[in-house]
Amino acid sequence: MVTPIDPTSAAFLLAENRSQPMHVGGLQLFENPEGAGRGYTRRMYEAMTDVAEVRPLFLKHPHRSLSTAGQLVWREDEQFDLEHHVRHSALPKPGRIRELLNLCGRLHSTRLAWERPLWESTVIEGLRDGRVALYTKTHHALLDGISAMRLMQSVLSTDPDQRDMPAPWGVRPEHSRTPEPAADVPADLFRHALSTGLGLTAEAAGLPAALIRTLNAGVRNETSAVSFHAPRTIFNERITGSRRFAAQDWPIERLRAIGKASGATINDVVLAMCSGAVRQYLLELGELPQAPLVAMVPVGLNAKQSHVASADGGNAVGAVMCRLGTDLDDPAARLATIQQSMSDGKVALSSMTPLQIVAMSALGQAPAILPPLLRLQGIVRSPYNLIISNVPGPRTTHYWNGAKMVGTYPLSIPINGMALNITCTSYDGKMGFGLTGCRRTVPHLQRLLIHLDAEVSALEKAVGA
Repeated sequence: MVTPIDPTSAAFLLAENRSQPMHVGGLQLFENPEGAGRGYTRRMYEAMTDVAEVRPLFLKHPHRSLSTAGQLVWREDEQFDLEHHVRHSALPKPGRIRELLNLCGRLHSTRLAWERPLWESTVIEGLRDGRVALYTKTHHALLDGISAMRLMQSVLSTDPDQRDMPAPWGVRPEHSRTPEPAADVPADLFRHALSTGLGLTAEAAGLPAALIRTLNAGVRNETSAVSFHAPRTIFNERITGSRRFAAQDWPIERLRAIGKASGATINDVVLAMCSGAVRQYLLELGELPQAPLVAMVPVGLNAKQSHVASADGGNAVGAVMCRLGTDLDDPAARLATIQQSMSDGKVALSSMTPLQIVAMSALGQAPAILPPLLRLQGIVRSPYNLIISNVPGPRTTHYWNGAKMVGTYPLSIPINGMALNITCTSYDGKMGFGLTGCRRTVPHLQRLLIHLDAEVSALEKAVGA
């Protein structure tokens, strides 16, 4: 079966090269069930490969040839080999988290081959505390990070005694089957707008005004979907294909207390943690610019009702270029700057319709996305310094066939001119940070974890939490 590849997915495929693999990843940690025994990890791997039927999503791979007129299409792999995609690995002694993160960094560095479905998963044993890890990577053309997380959640259970949960790539029984992950919201909204003549006309009529407002705000250095004032840093250089990964989590209650004491959201507190950590990291290297760094922050908001608003309330996803206040020494002042910047950005986007939000956010990200696609790195200046995103996850404890998931950490995509990506996800009362960076361009990445921890304490002291 052959199906066309949509333009967004095709762009992720075409932008890929050896220095910037375009896949997202996830690391989950599990505690063995009671009485599991020494061979449990092997049995877990065997259960992951003992799949009667694989979901269609995990069987397709990109293809183009003369028969497709040079166009990219999805084609089902007629020689699908599940054992190629699901691997079993072990850590060297002493089996610390450090060895696990090093392995994930290496696994995340290699490209996925087009001649096979664009995903791989590795069951990892050898942690000295007995836990089992699962690292999975999926090409962004196939799934985005949010969809990948929802897919993982769909095969987990809140019941520790349930034993019929399939692997994420396995088809579930009819009585409990979940739908395939949906495409990202902006692409859905855009396609819907294109298919609705009246909606497209109404939306497009407001685009010039939205464009002028957005560009004016960017020129005046006000927070919007466009930035013209990001300073150049060591993060905004050409990168290699090698990756380093660092991960840690903090109790959400600590972050919530900081937010309550300062009137900030948890996302504001996450951004303030990143701001303080990046500031100290760059200070140590003697690379902190005088101007404040700018982060691209994906946000969800209720867009103004329009002819193309979605039926469930018009939710849309946009991008805010947030000033991080890295030029300020006081943690409370950095947090206040971030609060104001995010508030201004959300107000600017909430005045737009969904299609306008998509268009303005795409405009703001174009200088970062188009150079890799058109091979123009170094010609166009980066519009922001790094990406910081926060993806909500399950609030309660989840299990896979009795194995308790005790941590989940996202791995994302550094690109040329954007060597550091910080993605966070909440789970079971903790906020897990996943830091993915170019191994050469971002040296000693793990030091950012030390600075993140110090910044939580600094924020607590600064706001009296």
